Amino acid sequence: MGQFISRLGLSVGLVLIFITVGQGENMMIETGKKVKLDYTLTVGGEVIDTSIGKEPLAYTSGDGTIIPGLDSQMRGLQIGEERTVFVEPKDAYGEVDPKAFRELPKSFFPQGFEPQNGMVLEMKAEDGSVFPASIREVKDSTVVLDFNHPLAGQTLQFDVKIVAVE
Repeated sequence: MGQFISRLGLSVGLVLIFITVGQGENMMIETGKKVKLDYTLTVGGEVIDTSIGKEPLAYTSGDGTIIPGLDSQMRGLQIGEERTVFVEPKDAYGEVDPKAFRELPKSFFPQGFEPQNGMVLEMKAEDGSVFPASIREVKDSTVVLDFNHPLAGQTLQFDVKIVAVE
């Protein structure tokens, strides 16, 4: 925690020094501050992820490391504060984009592969990058893949506790 020192000169030649340790403005989350927090992410009543029992999540406010809606709603919080934050899709992973669905022939997949609704596949782009795709529908000769982020279109609930602000 920061120390705030003030001096008060008295007419008798004494100087009193007051040192107070506390949560001043430098302990508040603002752009550029390094933050550590514990969180639990819940979507539709189901816990999706948590830092509880692990290391706190560390990020720098405003650097784009975490979703914008969470970052902006935590500005102004101080060490020790707890809050439930709701992040709408537009400020998280976006709305579900119908253009992100692709229908591929079953022959596209490896021999013997049995696609099932809800299955998440790891796809590889020509540049070598890897990304997930969910099977949304299995038809007679094709499979419909969803390339949206798995949390697209969802309102996210974060229960957060600020552990450190530097």
